[in-house]
Amino acid sequence: MAHLSADTPAAAPKKKGLLGIGFTSWILISMIVGILIGWLAPDFAPNLKPFANIFLRMIKSLIVPLLFSTLVVGIAGHGDDMKKVGKLALRSIIYFEVVTTLALAIGLVAVNIAKPGVGLSISAAGDAEEFKALAAKTPTFGSVLEHTVPQSFFEAAAQNEVLQIVFFAIIFAVALARVEGPSKKFMLDWLQSLSDIMFKFVGIVMAYAPIGIGAAIGVTVGKSGLDVMINLAKLVGTLYVSLIIFVLLVLLPIAMLAKLDLKRFWKLVKEPWLIAFSTASSEAAFPQAMQAMEKFGVPRRIVSFVLPTGYSFNLDGSTLYLAIASVFVAQAAGIDMPIGTQLLMMLTLMLTSKGVAAVPRASLVILSGALAQFGLPLEGIAIILGVDAIMDMARTSVNLLGNCLATAVMARWEGVLETPKDGADAVVPA
Repeated sequence: MAHLSADTPAAAPKKKGLLGIGFTSWILISMIVGILIGWLAPDFAPNLKPFANIFLRMIKSLIVPLLFSTLVVGIAGHGDDMKKVGKLALRSIIYFEVVTTLALAIGLVAVNIAKPGVGLSISAAGDAEEFKALAAKTPTFGSVLEHTVPQSFFEAAAQNEVLQIVFFAIIFAVALARVEGPSKKFMLDWLQSLSDIMFKFVGIVMAYAPIGIGAAIGVTVGKSGLDVMINLAKLVGTLYVSLIIFVLLVLLPIAMLAKLDLKRFWKLVKEPWLIAFSTASSEAAFPQAMQAMEKFGVPRRIVSFVLPTGYSFNLDGSTLYLAIASVFVAQAAGIDMPIGTQLLMMLTLMLTSKGVAAVPRASLVILSGALAQFGLPLEGIAIILGVDAIMDMARTSVNLLGNCLATAVMARWEGVLETPKDGADAVVPA
């Protein structure tokens, strides 16, 4: 298997870029420029949307070949010990369930203390027909299981159904591990070459990232204005404070218990975190996150399994948001919801939010279904939509941070996390 170092295709981009300015600095500069354009020229800002969409389209185009090649090589390349894959899957699911439950609990406590919906009225929220349609799409447990299995690999690839790609890749890898002779070597070598090429592809796309990110920020500010943070500021503030508390009281202790190098972890994760925050897209940060965790010392077989699986089952920021948003609607409608009913709603959200990350407007789909099930007015979502873009940035970045941490913790739990000496980058087996 290939090894990851500063010179391999999977290495992160060099710190110094155009004009000697680092990649992170260019992202920050582009965000500031985007905010200024959206604020000073709101009528012009919508013209930037194609530049943002180009970046997101390029990212989406590389996810399937990158994910499929790295996951298959990671599993089939260690085909002599398939039990490790099953053990890793079980540990990952247990971890995801515990952490997302804690996220729901923090969100529920925060919304009951802050009461951001009290004093608001949803009577002028507008037509709820669109949200009724969203509620009708809410998946059942059975449909989530069925949705996990692709009926066509190419259909799943075209729609970027990450969970289905992971399922197909695992079955393909197990089958490949059972093959002997030149066929296995040929396929492993081909997929390894594809993986190497796709990481070079990532480097090219990331060179465009500051333009796409600046454009995305500009469009958001131009549409909503700077006062978007003032309108419904209590709801936005409740979410942001809750996410910070979740990071400090849940993610940080987990990292400390796993004895991770926190300074180095953040140094490597901050770039994909910034991408996730500024674009409100976990997909946009996926390639950089994979590179960051491999560089941190996590073997590629673990990165390529835990990270994409977490994108469907470990949405810490999104589950916390759902807890706050659902009770917020009840408060805004003047409905007194007993704590027992709130806990039942949290259980519903915990189950229905699994495996739907690839559904467009997934959080709104899940929220609409929960509101309909518990007799809450769907019009409340129209109020939330006014500031949803700002909240989406926060919850998406925490989703990304939580999944990167989960990847490192699983590597530590498996006893395969490489710790570099003297601050050097880790060299880990693919």
